[in-house]
Amino acid sequence: MKRILSFIAVFIMAAPMFAREYFFEKDILYKGRPDAYTEKMCRLDIAYEKGTEGRPVIVWFHGGGLTKGKKGTPAPLQKDGAVIVGVGYRFVSEVSVEETLDDAAAAVDWVLKNITSYGGDLSKIYLAGHSAGGYIVSMIGLNKEYLAKYGIDPDKQVAALVPYSGQVITHFAQRRKQGIPALTPTIDHLAPLLYVRGDAAPMLIISGDRELELYGRYEENAYFVRMLRLNGHKDVTFLEVDGFGHSDMAQPAHMLLLKYIRQRNK
Repeated sequence: MKRILSFIAVFIMAAPMFAREYFFEKDILYKGRPDAYTEKMCRLDIAYEKGTEGRPVIVWFHGGGLTKGKKGTPAPLQKDGAVIVGVGYRFVSEVSVEETLDDAAAAVDWVLKNITSYGGDLSKIYLAGHSAGGYIVSMIGLNKEYLAKYGIDPDKQVAALVPYSGQVITHFAQRRKQGIPALTPTIDHLAPLLYVRGDAAPMLIISGDRELELYGRYEENAYFVRMLRLNGHKDVTFLEVDGFGHSDMAQPAHMLLLKYIRQRNK
């Protein structure tokens, strides 16, 4: 695990970068034959440069505890010419966690079928998200049944999984439904930890400062990384952003993700 000092992260965030002109398409429906709630929530936004091709694609899942939040294409990711896809999904206050995860898988399916029209490269698909979004990324990337429904193999068709401060035990929103307190950990079929394996896609796992993170999230992810490696995963990078807590660690993490993509595509 590498600990990234806060002053370094601030330096990265402040570093000047070549200005690019991004264009936006918003509220694209990615799930067919929807009911009213699905039609409202299962939409995505795209930020891209016109007239380009072969660009990395970041499929971004927002946070919010699986019960709130808003899709978007984070501005800090609009730096290196990457195509950014911001995914909306249904919340578990209205549907099951499994249905939310199916929404995420359907969005990835839409991306794989359409993103070349926006300059994206199908060999450079990065799934990333913060908090609940990080949980979603780990679940659909490690439990292959969600993407298999759409004929997708994440081990072969995803360049990397990049969860920021995501839960890897059963998500607290699911435990709340079961009457289990937020600080009582459980592991069941809705825990990414259950699916650790050595043949998964490469992973960049980022945590906030261990002293500032939510609910022991740093230690949770450290154990996750350890179990992935013990199960034979050879391409897991674990970074801790010193000085940033759960809510604000995404900003420096965005810069670390862009650096990771640049390094992998040299």
